[in-house]
Amino acid sequence: MKKLKMRSNKKEKDMMGISELEEDKLSQMVRDFIELDCETFQVDEVVDHNNPTTYLSLQDILENVSDGEREILGKILFYWRNMVNNIEPKKLRQWIVNRLRMDEYEASLSDDFVFVGVEAFEYRGDYEYIDVMMKEISNGSSERVRLIVDIDFRSQFEVARPTQEYQELLNSLPSIFVGSEEKLNGIISLLCSAAKQSLKEKGLHVPPWRKASYMHSKWLSHNCKKIALFAPLDLHIINLNN
Repeated sequence: MKKLKMRSNKKEKDMMGISELEEDKLSQMVRDFIELDCETFQVDEVVDHNNPTTYLSLQDILENVSDGEREILGKILFYWRNMVNNIEPKKLRQWIVNRLRMDEYEASLSDDFVFVGVEAFEYRGDYEYIDVMMKEISNGSSERVRLIVDIDFRSQFEVARPTQEYQELLNSLPSIFVGSEEKLNGIISLLCSAAKQSLKEKGLHVPPWRKASYMHSKWLSHNCKKIALFAPLDLHIINLNN
């Protein structure tokens, strides 16, 4: 089984002012977040799910958390814990990237060009998220692995008038996603298929922005570009104790 190289060492902990007790609390916070935000729900015998396999497959994907994913999620939750005020999503993403860079992670803001053209409908736009390049150790050699970070992940899959089955799927998604391209691809395939079924049952058409091709282009487009951050975000509204 492949492992991702962990960066937390004694020197880094000392620099960040993290004691062993605080590190244990942080690890527990990550575990609690994963268990709460990606809580495994049981297929209720009273509810007639059309395809319980979809739910179980999604849970398999979500519960397979690598060391690197857990590490980056832990860092983000640690940063978030020190925030005094809420800030708008765009600035929050910039702030998270700057904090990760301060901790010597190869993090950047990414902007994917999104285009959908269906009959009379045409949409061109951009979608911004964070990606982090990690080193994966396998058989004595290292490989670069891209982790995608989206701080508003669950809402991207919302649909009108969802069925109970689809709502349960949606509720099982994390609000903060940290995962590989492969993991994200699996989630998109399952959710878009389920969204199509949900809309069909409600007598609604599938909007172009909820089709798999559109959802893929938000995070996995070949037109992805890195956004340069020339100066640190103004952090006067952030309480930085470390």
